[in-house]
Amino acid sequence: MAVNSGRADLRRRLRALRREVPPPARIGAADGLARQLLALPLRDGARVAGYWAADGEIPLHAWQLRLPRDTVYCLPVLHADGRLRFAPWRSGEAVVPNRFGIPEPEVAPDALLDPESLDLVVVPLVGFDARCHRLGMGGGWYDRSFAFRHHRPAPPRLVGAAFAFQQVDDGLPSETWDVQLDAVCTDHSTILRPE
Repeated sequence: MAVNSGRADLRRRLRALRREVPPPARIGAADGLARQLLALPLRDGARVAGYWAADGEIPLHAWQLRLPRDTVYCLPVLHADGRLRFAPWRSGEAVVPNRFGIPEPEVAPDALLDPESLDLVVVPLVGFDARCHRLGMGGGWYDRSFAFRHHRPAPPRLVGAAFAFQQVDDGLPSETWDVQLDAVCTDHSTILRPE
């Protein structure tokens, strides 16, 4: 898809396309995405974060269920400072809706992990380009949470997750606060950030 208008219009069009994916295609895409994500290197006992798919986002359940047993899987939790924290979570554990209606683990505040303590974060997105620039929902949660990566290359690795059709042909317009991804995995391939 070409970028020929503003970010808000592009976001609206891509979100509409994402919501139109029928359930059988969504399940197949989740399996394809899981294959791509599982091919990424991961240390034993890694702390990884995903997301609870909403608004037509490509789901992560197929990946989560195939992770090595010693992997600590986390979900994001909104924090009052405008940044995300991450809560270890297993399928079936309690969740509560946040202010946007997205389920978050119901855990004590001292159980939350800071973004810097993770090894890999799979990030939802609305659109992406070949340079691994990400167009998010517009709230800035991931950009604020991982802003420390602007000043130093540091863990965690940030990998976008998307349907292949969410790639835009032209480069995405970027802002100074946008945090670039290390890679994007789709249901068909993995795109690595150019050096």
